[in-house]
Amino acid sequence: MSKKVLILASNVGLWAEELQAPWDALKKAGFDLTLATPKGITPLPMVLSMDKDFIDPMQNYNVNPAEVVDRCNEILDTGEWDNPLKIEDAVMSDYDALVLVGGPGSALDIVGNPFVHQLCVAAYEQGKILGALCYAVGAFVWARESDTLHRSIIYGNKVVAHPREWDFTGMMNYPLVRANEANPGTDIVTQGFAFPLLVIVEDAVGPNGRVYSDPTANRQKPQVHYDHPFVTALSVESSIAFGDKLVEVLS
Repeated sequence: MSKKVLILASNVGLWAEELQAPWDALKKAGFDLTLATPKGITPLPMVLSMDKDFIDPMQNYNVNPAEVVDRCNEILDTGEWDNPLKIEDAVMSDYDALVLVGGPGSALDIVGNPFVHQLCVAAYEQGKILGALCYAVGAFVWARESDTLHRSIIYGNKVVAHPREWDFTGMMNYPLVRANEANPGTDIVTQGFAFPLLVIVEDAVGPNGRVYSDPTANRQKPQVHYDHPFVTALSVESSIAFGDKLVEVLS
């Protein structure tokens, strides 16, 4: 019987490849995938993440290969991500692993979501694999052990986090491709990312943990790390490596 993997994605700012790459890797490997979102509606990608000509201003290269955008459009056309669970209705004991994918919107509706924290703690206490990509790693910071110390579940672990050098200061909005009345996204505007990820992750791992955060990472040099039970990875350039590592660990 194939292992069951619960994948959580944002409804207000998914970066397309950060769901597509691990989704396709796990699906190809034969895992049974269940998608869940905060609203229980299709996780539509941000417009920028589907722009084949977008040059990331912090990394200074095109981060959306044409084949990735085409594959994401195929997924949306076929409805492969339609009808997800609501995160609050998911029960961790039904699954063998929990995976959180990123994008700027994950800082808005995944990282601080108490239902996400409950799933993370349940997965941790049940000895299951937990994966997180890009800003979704922040959810592990607020997922706290149920002992009297209430430390983060990543306390003492080695994890990857989005580097300070990539935190920009310009205004950001969150328009979605194929947005509609039932699935509009959000009109919120933030000053850069909603919060700086690296500093809270460094605090959460404590003095015996370690955070890897390479600002020179790229598609030829992705950054992903496995420190049981956590698989964490940097950002969109590491999406494929993240998916491959999850397959390796779960296999």
